[in-house]
Amino acid sequence: MQFDETDSRLIALLSENARAPVATLARKLSIARTTVQARIERLEKSGAIDGYTIRKGALSRPPLRATVLISIEPRSGPAVLARLSALPNVEQVHTTSGRWDLIATLSATDTETLDRTLDEIGAAKGVKGSESLIHLSTKLDRS
Repeated sequence: MQFDETDSRLIALLSENARAPVATLARKLSIARTTVQARIERLEKSGAIDGYTIRKGALSRPPLRATVLISIEPRSGPAVLARLSALPNVEQVHTTSGRWDLIATLSATDTETLDRTLDEIGAAKGVKGSESLIHLSTKLDRS
């Protein structure tokens, strides 16, 4: 089953709060309540949603993935994290030690979306620099 950007955003919202009312999800996605309900039912039938537990496996994972290493300005962590949280294609953000301050994991359904997300990260206030690592193939996955 193929997922579009709206499905990915819906899954991200449900990952944050699987009990969110359909009306709230519809407002956040700027689509009709009935459309959200239909998408949830389709995601349930596909196995991406099972008992209101999101299962992020190969089935629901968009085909393009990337890791972004991010260097930030001093004391800009909360603002940068808030900006990253607002980007629907950012799946995870980790703090790290060493040359880079944050590591973000991204997913996208097409190269244009991935490119736009990378541009938005680089342009975020407080970001000094970044390096993108596009995932080509998976050699081992123990998830």
